[in-house]
Amino acid sequence: MFPTIINTKVQPFKATAYHNGDFIDVSDTDLLGKWSVIMFYPADFTFVCPTELGDMADHYAQLQEMGVEVYSVSTDTHFTHKAWHDTSDTIGKIQYPMIGDPTGKISRNFGVMIEEDGLALRGTFVINPEGEIKVAELHDLGIGRSAKELLRKVQAAQYVAEHDGEVCPAAWQPGEATLSPSLDLVGKI
Repeated sequence: MFPTIINTKVQPFKATAYHNGDFIDVSDTDLLGKWSVIMFYPADFTFVCPTELGDMADHYAQLQEMGVEVYSVSTDTHFTHKAWHDTSDTIGKIQYPMIGDPTGKISRNFGVMIEEDGLALRGTFVINPEGEIKVAELHDLGIGRSAKELLRKVQAAQYVAEHDGEVCPAAWQPGEATLSPSLDLVGKI
């Protein structure tokens, strides 16, 4: 059995990221005070990973408008992230921080480390402004993720956080009806 990571606080970390032409320090405290998405992927210079990171880059402005910062993480170094950013048109459009995790500490903290390979699974985590994990999604290495699907999950997480007592049903979209759990609803949905 795996312990749940939902509603737990992000464990402390410090790392270096490649971001907009510079190397920057990033830590768990940078996640506080805003919504964040941390997106783990196996490795730079691979096949499915650039499609996912490029898709996220295409949706980054919309997430920023929602007050969300995105961080991608792999067990590569920040130097490797820069080299990939400089040589790939797809990766070159990324404007969010690309965190290097060569020791695997951050990947282990989030439970996505594949120890025998030294790589991270495809893991996506939505973190609230208090530093608590509200969404956790893991994929096998061959299954790419969709930023559009993630966007809806972030919208639902933000809605629930702002509307005490309401929950978002399956496939909920902003503007649609929500539910207020009560005894009156039991067996009627």
